[in-house]
Amino acid sequence: MYQLVLIRHGESEWNAKNLFTGWTDVELTQKGRDEALQSAKALKEAGIELDLAYTSYLKRAIHTLNIVLDETDYDWLPVRKDWRLNERHYGALQGFNKKEKAEEYGEEQVHLWRRSFDVPPPPLSLDDPRHPRNDIRYKALKPEQLPACESLKDTIARMMPFITDELFPAIKEGRKIIISAHGNSLRALVKYLDNIPDSEIPGLEIPTGKAFIYELDEDLKPLKHYYL
Repeated sequence: MYQLVLIRHGESEWNAKNLFTGWTDVELTQKGRDEALQSAKALKEAGIELDLAYTSYLKRAIHTLNIVLDETDYDWLPVRKDWRLNERHYGALQGFNKKEKAEEYGEEQVHLWRRSFDVPPPPLSLDDPRHPRNDIRYKALKPEQLPACESLKDTIARMMPFITDELFPAIKEGRKIIISAHGNSLRALVKYLDNIPDSEIPGLEIPTGKAFIYELDEDLKPLKHYYL
């Protein structure tokens, strides 16, 4: 049996302000740090063993992981950062209040952007300072890898090489892995593991800062999963 620990970052400053965040690099709130700390304590009490960690390029996920590793005495763990674990890119909506955008475009349209499977939000222009090509952390990526916006379908497509070429081989090696990432990148992974239909995956809610454990068989099929 293999084990995999997933954790969505704790509440961020823009979560608290009800803003579209996406690839914007914002910090955790105190509530978010407390959520990460509580998950760490639960992992420690459950005796969960770890020997490898993955996280995104965004500090709300990185700092969540740091808190967990510190509290569980796993500060020494190797940490691999992968941009493919980033949150879904919300394009031109990033930085704007969700309620205000609903008033501007209508509840139905904003709901479609947020909760549909394959409808992306309005894209960023290439000269927009929010575009990832203007961010030094993505300078090694090819232009076609840098999204101006993403649907959930796009996020899943971006995640698949990480899942099949990076994560699964590491699990097969017997590594005890924790992933600290984001609501939509984790949705992509859960969709793949549990074979959730396209029509159902947008409705899957993953709470912030709560450890989610998978137990997998030899073929990496879920035996069970649960929150601590």
